[in-house]
Amino acid sequence: MASIFGACKSGTESSNASAVDMVAEGEPQVAEVTGAPKVPAPVGDRGPKKWIVNLETTEIEGVIADSINYTFWTFNNTVPGSFIRVRVGDEVTLNLKNAANSVLPHNIDLHAVTGPGGGAEATTAAPGKEASFTFKAINPGLYVYHCAAPPVPMHIGNGMYGLILVEPAGGLPKVDREYYIMQGDFYTKASAAKKGLYEFDNDKAVAENPDYVLFNGKKGALLGPNMIEAKVGETVRLFVGNGGPNLTSSFHVIGEIFDNVYLEGGSKISHNIQTTMIPAGGSAIVEFKCEVPGEFVIVDHSLSRAFNKGAIGKLKVTGEPNHKVFKKHEKK
Repeated sequence: MASIFGACKSGTESSNASAVDMVAEGEPQVAEVTGAPKVPAPVGDRGPKKWIVNLETTEIEGVIADSINYTFWTFNNTVPGSFIRVRVGDEVTLNLKNAANSVLPHNIDLHAVTGPGGGAEATTAAPGKEASFTFKAINPGLYVYHCAAPPVPMHIGNGMYGLILVEPAGGLPKVDREYYIMQGDFYTKASAAKKGLYEFDNDKAVAENPDYVLFNGKKGALLGPNMIEAKVGETVRLFVGNGGPNLTSSFHVIGEIFDNVYLEGGSKISHNIQTTMIPAGGSAIVEFKCEVPGEFVIVDHSLSRAFNKGAIGKLKVTGEPNHKVFKKHEKK
């Protein structure tokens, strides 16, 4: 089955041209952006508009796992960075501010952008400086963005990545719940500058041997009180990204089957999928209906990463049981 994203872009030059020629109407408005696992409201059935997206790059200390502090590099103080949601034909002005107390320059490369470096060169900003550029959203789909300032693996390895969704004309089909999940691999060593603080280890990164593989930048970010939630009978859409910088994700929800998977963030839809591969710098959209209650475990099915390195979370589904679908028998 062809993807809904294909309704706006078939890959032909004429389709691209029609998206480029769409008129974005009205005065520019500041777009809502959200931290994971939240996402902004759906685009709906509206025409192209002009938007302003404001992001700030920061270098901050935060807990990565088990009370261990780590120096994260972020967009808008969160890992992953803020979720951006627009539609095909929108005109987006992206303003990037690098915090004054940053040590290094930062920028942003959006895979949704057609242009040099995805905007990286245009947005490179020294500490305390700002930069901006404007782009036309011409390719519908779910795309990764990340910092592309050198050394690039270090910037991404410290958490500088996020997702931007470009919806098709008419919007995506309605679902009951939407969530934002992004995987990343982290390579750590004790800081020589500050006792008790950990920082990026380049040797481990080159060897592709991470200490942690995490959803949403922290061990337990989707566990306990942080579990995402739904009710029996509801449909759930997960926008899933993989920041990397190195590992491919085998994304799986234990006890669920994905009714729809938008492979590579929108190229086509496959059905009845158990596990979907998401490359570093890639994405997928997965959808399913919650048929029975329970706690459904979300993992990278390269399972040593889940149970030993942190790539694990939960979806809590509440409601009445459906014994036609699942019934537990008493043990004898």
